Amino acid sequence: MYGIDLYNYAYWWECHEIFEGLWHAAGHNTEQGNFFQALIQFAAANLKRFLGNEQAAQKLARSGLARLQNLPQLYMGIDVIALSKKYGTPSAPFVKSKPSQVRLALETPSSPENLKN
Repeated sequence: MYGIDLYNYAYWWECHEIFEGLWHAAGHNTEQGNFFQALIQFAAANLKRFLGNEQAAQKLARSGLARLQNLPQLYMGIDVIALSKKYGTPSAPFVKSKPSQVRLALETPSSPENLKN
């Protein structure tokens, strides 16, 4: 939750640090590790965009999107499909928006729409 809050409030560097610790703990070559690395890349993409480096932001966002491809729709409380749509597709340019507009949102597994899958 803490990393998600940091992300949502545009503390991307701090978010990156929290998720990096989780990435190392989960293992770099695990499904969870892959997910945490995607979140790290999205946080870094937002930071790069905020600093005016659009090319680096696009590259990081594409890398993060590629890591989400084989995950279920709801993973560790995150709606992966909605997150992917906000960033576009791996081959498409990073959607131009204010950096803080791309947010992670926790979803409850008991929601009726989440039980369909």
